[in-house]
Amino acid sequence: MPTLRRVEYAHQRKIRERNTALYRAAHWPIWIFVFFLAPGPLTFDIFAGRGNRWNLLWLAAVLIGTGIAALWGRLPGAEPGPYILRFTEDRPNPLYRRVCYTFGWNAAINFALMNLLGLVVAVVTGRWYMQQIYARVYGPVLFVIVLLGIAGVLPRVRRSTRGEGWERRYFYGTVWSVTLAQVVNADVHFRPARHPAGHFLADKKVGIMPQLLGCVYRVMVRQSDDGHAQFLAAGIDLARAIVGLLTKALEQRSVAHS
Repeated sequence: MPTLRRVEYAHQRKIRERNTALYRAAHWPIWIFVFFLAPGPLTFDIFAGRGNRWNLLWLAAVLIGTGIAALWGRLPGAEPGPYILRFTEDRPNPLYRRVCYTFGWNAAINFALMNLLGLVVAVVTGRWYMQQIYARVYGPVLFVIVLLGIAGVLPRVRRSTRGEGWERRYFYGTVWSVTLAQVVNADVHFRPARHPAGHFLADKKVGIMPQLLGCVYRVMVRQSDDGHAQFLAAGIDLARAIVGLLTKALEQRSVAHS
């Protein structure tokens, strides 16, 4: 007896042709956050309890700039209609998308790198140098990310949208993994410490970070069926190894100071 199977052709699928006002408005705060974080040392002042008028002035400038861009449909997600209808379409990637996602990558990567570097330096030296790191290292890293964006190397910042289907996996996977890791890092960092590097692992909080990276590895690499994300395996494994070594070093330091 023949088996009946439902066949659906791509051209028969109903595709959203217009974005609702609520949908467009919901994307505005995302880009406010992205561009507000762009001047890293200025953002660091807020978390260090030294927020000042420059933070407010920069926030006002970001609100005005992104607000105008959103009204004109020049923010990703705030367009009158979806720019990308199918993930394999070979369409020019507009300049506004390339600029926005370049700074989106900066927000996702740069702060995580600065905090991880600060953690490593604290373990090695026994002192915090976060202000100095943000003042001297953040800018060069931002410069490199912008150069990669200009060169069209970063996912979702390329000159064509043809790879959107797998490039978005890079972007959102990075955003969520970094967000989770930063929440853990913040919880550990702001706990009272008897010495600069101690008390981090009193509750073994940092031990969660390798597991978070491991989840990203399984979702983005092992569950991939197109092969594009396979080269991430080495980078993620390296990051897990570094954090694992950092965890052991902190445990030893914590025992030594107990």
